[in-house]
Amino acid sequence: MGNHETDKKFTWVIKNFNSLDSDGVYSDTFKAGRCKWHLVVYPQRYDNCGYDTCVSLYLCVSDSESLPTGWRRHVKVSLTMVNEFPGIPSHMQETQGWFDEKNTTLGFSMFCIGGFPSRDNGFLINGEVKIVAEVDVLEVIGNFDVPEGNIDINGFQVPPSQVESVNSLFEKYPGFASKHCPKNPHLGKAYLNVILSLTETMSKSPEKLSNGDLAEAYSALRYVTEAGFKLDWLEKTLKETGETRLQDIEEELKDLKVKCADMDALLKFL
Repeated sequence: MGNHETDKKFTWVIKNFNSLDSDGVYSDTFKAGRCKWHLVVYPQRYDNCGYDTCVSLYLCVSDSESLPTGWRRHVKVSLTMVNEFPGIPSHMQETQGWFDEKNTTLGFSMFCIGGFPSRDNGFLINGEVKIVAEVDVLEVIGNFDVPEGNIDINGFQVPPSQVESVNSLFEKYPGFASKHCPKNPHLGKAYLNVILSLTETMSKSPEKLSNGDLAEAYSALRYVTEAGFKLDWLEKTLKETGETRLQDIEEELKDLKVKCADMDALLKFL
């Protein structure tokens, strides 16, 4: 059996398809979205469906037992049985859904193809069947089973440690990056790091933020908004925190003026 994979696409050429066991045939493991997967095909024959053969095809999570408790993956997948004859469409099914500890497979039963596999008809050529899987990992909860590399989230290259934070950011404020097009992935990553740091800073209570923290937050906010990011919620929080801090400073100044006046009076008395 031959295999070929790209970033999101995996091609599986199954040889001697007519002689396969109907209990299921497994592909090699491949990677997509920095996760490990494999395909399973069931070439079952049904006399009551009106076709020679109905094929079931599934995408499965590899090594699911080794993943951490509570892991989940949201995936968009298309599975295609390729027809090699010109002008004859391939058989493709597409869906999206969640994988988790209880649901480690996703796919389609009944690739029902007339005359298959009794003769060469485009789907079966010299005993071979070609299957193509395209896997787009939309979201991952829990650790990855493949540690290297970044994940693309809405055009931003995100390291595994920030995936949950960035996904949460886009869920809460889906339009915050709509006016920014990160042509340089490294610069886009830098902007995103600043925004995540700002979000963490402004989530603290005003009492825990020093005047220096607020000044740095203001400079960072101006930096990313000038780059095209819309951060209304951070601007509002920073303004409210600044106003609260200003009121505190004014109260401190009043107390200081009173103390200075008392000191002047004491000096005159002495």
